[in-house]
Amino acid sequence: MNRGRWLQVKRIQSGLLALSIIALLSAAIHGQQTPHSQIPAPASSPVTWSKNIAPILYKNCTTCHHPGGAGPFSLLTYQDATRWAPQIANVTQSRYMPPWLPEHGYGDFKDELRLSEQDIATIARWVKEGTPSGDLAAAMPAPKYSSGWQGTPDLVLTIPRAYTLAAAGTDAYVELVLPYPLKQTHYIRAMEVHPSNPQVVHHADIIVDPDQSFRHEHPTDWQDGVPGMELDQIDTGKDFDPPGHFLFWKPDTPVLVEPEGMPWKLDPGNDLILDLHLKPTGKPEAITAQIALYFTDTPPIYHPMLLALERDGALDIPPGDANFVVEDSLPIPLDVQLFGLYPHAHYLGKRLEAWAVLPNQEKKWLILVPDWDIDRQAIYTYRKPIFLPAGTIVHMRFVYDNSAKNVHNPHSPPIRVLSGNRSEDEMAHLWLQVLPVNSPPNGPDPRLLLEMAWMQTWLKKDPGNLKPLYNIGSVLDLEGKSKEAVAVDEHILQLYPGDERTLNRLGVALEHSGDLKQAQGVFEQTIAAHPDACDARLNLGRLDFEGNQVGDAEQQFRLMLEKCPPEAVAESGLGVVLANEGREDDAKTEFQKALRIDPDDLTALYSLGDLALKENRIPEAETYLEAAEKAHPEDTDTRATLAEAYEQSGRLNDAITQLRSAIKMAPANAELHALLSQTLASSGELQQAITEQKDALRLQPNDADGWNNLGMEEASAGLLAEARQAFSHALQLDPGHTQARENLQRLPPS
Repeated sequence: MNRGRWLQVKRIQSGLLALSIIALLSAAIHGQQTPHSQIPAPASSPVTWSKNIAPILYKNCTTCHHPGGAGPFSLLTYQDATRWAPQIANVTQSRYMPPWLPEHGYGDFKDELRLSEQDIATIARWVKEGTPSGDLAAAMPAPKYSSGWQGTPDLVLTIPRAYTLAAAGTDAYVELVLPYPLKQTHYIRAMEVHPSNPQVVHHADIIVDPDQSFRHEHPTDWQDGVPGMELDQIDTGKDFDPPGHFLFWKPDTPVLVEPEGMPWKLDPGNDLILDLHLKPTGKPEAITAQIALYFTDTPPIYHPMLLALERDGALDIPPGDANFVVEDSLPIPLDVQLFGLYPHAHYLGKRLEAWAVLPNQEKKWLILVPDWDIDRQAIYTYRKPIFLPAGTIVHMRFVYDNSAKNVHNPHSPPIRVLSGNRSEDEMAHLWLQVLPVNSPPNGPDPRLLLEMAWMQTWLKKDPGNLKPLYNIGSVLDLEGKSKEAVAVDEHILQLYPGDERTLNRLGVALEHSGDLKQAQGVFEQTIAAHPDACDARLNLGRLDFEGNQVGDAEQQFRLMLEKCPPEAVAESGLGVVLANEGREDDAKTEFQKALRIDPDDLTALYSLGDLALKENRIPEAETYLEAAEKAHPEDTDTRATLAEAYEQSGRLNDAITQLRSAIKMAPANAELHALLSQTLASSGELQQAITEQKDALRLQPNDADGWNNLGMEEASAGLLAEARQAFSHALQLDPGHTQARENLQRLPPS
């Protein structure tokens, strides 16, 4: 198990984005009627509210402009609209409203909040003609907006304390921590964000902090909210499970709904961090917030990944420069579907471009923002995912305006601006959500190849950066190139002596390379320098157990459970140690604790099934092993043990099916072929049994027991000469093999 991966932080302007695609909940879920585009009025017909204007506003404006919404006024009624009619005409003609930045035709995006020229002309004519109402009774019903949850949440999280936003000053950013309180893993299919005052919230990022690292960085003030944008160092997890979802909330996004087959996961010990961008109102505002989560029992089928182009290191914008350009590119080494993207800059951003150059040199526009505005940023999801074949190169080109003519410039007069997390600093990021496609079904995780390409590209720009170096080492180790990973880790420790995560991952790489003694020493060194190093304790406990230092292993697991957030892997690891000591009842207790944390924990499910099988409680064994096989269908040991349980209960066909599936995944496993041979023989299929046993012996030709078993099957099939040869060969390999000698003596003379 690689417990040492520290993925690049998926950082966008005001926080780490590590989660989901943004999607509006359907009008049916809201109980709304979806407006249709109005029929353009003939020149001779009057433009009226009821016939022409209400459909435009209901479709494009009222998600924000309703009572209690983010807009400063409501547009739900004719009276509302007539009051603001001149302003509506002005902001639609200038395309300031609705808030939509991408240029039409440079990417086909869902939920495009862009009025047609006909819509704009219709509004202008309505205002010019005196805002006639038409037949109000015939107008389409106004949409209904609920101030409560849109469904029945499975869990509601609330920030511990209110945060007070100052009355005046620049935009404020605050990080609010919401601990995940459950002791079980859950998959999230939808989420709602309810700030107490949505009119002061410009947008929010929702971030998963797997190891509570942000809380640990702020032990005394995390409950009060941490001002600023300080999430760059959040650890994205121990194993290779890279963030693959955008979670980006705006007041016009009532519910974040995940696509089918793509929920995201919360584990015990995780925190959610709500990263709010707040706008002062002229008076102090007490900000509270809740997040509602909707669960699904179905784990994800598809595993997208977030990739980033960025050129923060090139941002050094002189005062007065109205055309400062930065560019970046990223090769895509395999076929992917591009679901959406998030371009990001701060107040000096002017023109943001992204395109792909396909292997045939075709240029494909991904997005063009001709007039960037940080206050109108969003995630942009394509109506239909864009296929990018292997060999595609994605490009970004961002232009910045640091002149006095830039109305968004926060400095007057302009000053030199560098990269940074403050809104008055700058950023140059383009985030992509991609899903690998056309990958071999039993091959390595294709995201590893994406990760390596991304990290290598990053490292070329910043050779001494810890994160790409660390991640390259992790990928090498996951690919089985452990000695190369060791070299990378040793290089990192020269640059960053004593780094806890690198030390632990060095121990993992040494273990995988076969140097167990040195690995054990590195884990001990890590714990000595960092007594709260939970992962190093777990890894040291495993090595102690494998080295028959069972007492030391138990101590490490117990210390981890005492000092660290609850983890199923620690509970089940302690269970394995106790079972090995013959303390089966205590072991079962630990396995059950593990399953309360993670119902899919493989070690706990397999071990409980194996113990039940040994105690001849076959139905119970089948229940646990079937659950393990369902959650981890790739595990061949589970399939083999489940086959044994099926065989003992007389379900020979089911046992054969499990073993054939296991062999398909591991065709070079001699033991699986031998087990299948024995099961086939029990079912009377002797010829197939002989074939499987011969396959096992081709893989393991010096197995005297295997030759004896082959002889027994051949004798049962009446192949006496072949059986005699098999028994004789077993005795050549092991002259003391009693069964082979007795079986040979039982054969009739040739």
